[in-house]
Amino acid sequence: MAKQAASASRPVRGSRTGRPIMALLDLLGRRWCLRILWELRGEPLTSRALRTACDEASPTVLQTRLSELREAGFVELGEGGGYGLTKLGRELCETFMPLHRFAERWSK
Repeated sequence: MAKQAASASRPVRGSRTGRPIMALLDLLGRRWCLRILWELRGEPLTSRALRTACDEASPTVLQTRLSELREAGFVELGEGGGYGLTKLGRELCETFMPLHRFAERWSK
């Protein structure tokens, strides 16, 4: 947790304070971050499988986002070489499920 707190105290885009909520929203607002988390919610994926699941996102951008998500403590590289969610990453995805259900109802 200290790793997240340290990164959350830095200034972020759109915020002079660097408050944790602003740091989190800054990270999640980066291109492909939410999609990566969403695709990893079921099971770990290799880089190639994750790229395919993310509609062939640029490998460079994908690796940058994976590095950022790993640094934040949401994603980890497994022993088999695949990326998966950490306990904290799973908790974050669970928090999005009510929003996902709302969006599903809203879109109909």
